[in-house]
Amino acid sequence: MKTGRRSASFDPEDREDFENEDTVMQIVRRQFLSLASAAIATTAIPQIAAAQNYPARPVRMIVPYAPGSATDVHARLVAQKLSEHLGKQFYVEDIGGAGGNIGMGRAAQAAPDGYTLLSVSLSLAVNPALYDKAPYDPYRSFDPVALTHSTTVLLAVNPSVPARTVRDLIALIKSNPGQYNYASGGGVGSPGYLVGEQFRLSFGLDLPQVPFNGANLAVGSTVAGHTPIAFVAPAPAISLVGEGKLRALAVMSKTRTQALPDVPTMAEAGYPGIDCDSWFGIVVPAGTPKEIITLLNREIVKIIALPDMREHFATLGSDPVGSTPEEFAEAIKVAVEKWGKVMRLANARPQ
Repeated sequence: MKTGRRSASFDPEDREDFENEDTVMQIVRRQFLSLASAAIATTAIPQIAAAQNYPARPVRMIVPYAPGSATDVHARLVAQKLSEHLGKQFYVEDIGGAGGNIGMGRAAQAAPDGYTLLSVSLSLAVNPALYDKAPYDPYRSFDPVALTHSTTVLLAVNPSVPARTVRDLIALIKSNPGQYNYASGGGVGSPGYLVGEQFRLSFGLDLPQVPFNGANLAVGSTVAGHTPIAFVAPAPAISLVGEGKLRALAVMSKTRTQALPDVPTMAEAGYPGIDCDSWFGIVVPAGTPKEIITLLNREIVKIIALPDMREHFATLGSDPVGSTPEEFAEAIKVAVEKWGKVMRLANARPQ
């Protein structure tokens, strides 16, 4: 073959060399593809084997709040059932602080091997809009496993408040600007705050928030008449509504809750679009093998359907769900967009 740069025209003398080059290149390409396929297969083999043997050791479930929180209570029940179903210990580690950011950030940095789970609440979707530098991304840092259950927010008033419907309450607040406030079972970013601000903004109300460290304290203040209106989780209010110490006007879920079946939704009260399904679920660090996510989802859905678990949820004013990973991903997306907008309009900042 002639040396030097080839001309644009084809020299018949070079045909054999070109054919030899083509043959060599074909062999090289085949070898490359074979090696690439082998490399992919080699990488996948440990993941598949790990998923088939999962769990081979204890599994940590991070709760990004203090012991005794609603998320912690639910997580411990799910962890106990997973231990029974899968034959290895699932244990809870509470890593609280910064509205859940510390624990969620820690989980985001964990190895994506199925041995770190994160029990989350609505804060997973809310915190990135509330904090300037949340240590995780709600879409990229985690893979959803299952939305386990949801609870709603109850709009209730002290019986001395002359309002028996949501419409009455709106008219009352408008005619008495600055005279009413609302209690929430948590500070900025809590479900009570979110739906309270949504309510306030939607109707242009002068209605300040009074945050409490927990729904029990918020309910107690409303029963005592210190804060005449409350947006709270229903659990601590159920018995008080039955005793007539609180008047329940509406629940913020899209459907009625089993805990208070006689209380209408906001849509039924005439105000669709004002709602808050405060969900809880399990996620894992992004990149966790799909086989492990599928296994965990299957077992968690079974657990949520157990009679004793459904009874537990009913007692705490929650509704069992047991979603697919895809459904949970969509719920996260909806919450990020919805509550991000509310907090921007409310100019929300961490307390």
